[in-house]
Amino acid sequence: MDALLALLAEGDLRPGAERIAERAGVSLRALWTNFADLETLYAAAGQRQLERQTELARRINPRLPLEQRVAALCRQRAQVLEFLAPVARAAQLREPFSAQLRANRARQYQIARGELAQLFKAELAEAGGRAEELLNALTAASTWPAWSALRDDLGLAVPAARQAMARTLYSLLSQRLTDQ
Repeated sequence: MDALLALLAEGDLRPGAERIAERAGVSLRALWTNFADLETLYAAAGQRQLERQTELARRINPRLPLEQRVAALCRQRAQVLEFLAPVARAAQLREPFSAQLRANRARQYQIARGELAQLFKAELAEAGGRAEELLNALTAASTWPAWSALRDDLGLAVPAARQAMARTLYSLLSQRLTDQ
């Protein structure tokens, strides 16, 4: 797991089993003894990545003023998304062919949505029947695809990307959505 994650972090977006085994200092046979197939390896590496990611995430007080919560979330998301970037880029290449990588991504979205729902509970309650719509917009604006667009496609540095995310989230949250 660690060898795969290290190779991805170094920019090797498609490391083969031989390269992973070599990096881990084990034989190819030993690799396949520990992991039945690539899907099993992806599951274990995804769990390891999630454990590391959890260490970076700190609970943000949902009673802080909105602007402070947004700023704190965007600082945290920038750190987490930069950490996840090599793995996310590599996963994008293999996700169409890997049920496990798609499951790993779904788990990331579930975690992100849960964090957003907790942190912005008051604003979501105020949105009434449009709370799900707001939560979807917040999720889309604060997860990997949006971060990748800011960093990779627009070429923004981390501070500028973080500020763009904050502006988007604050705009979404400060609008008074009703069912009308």
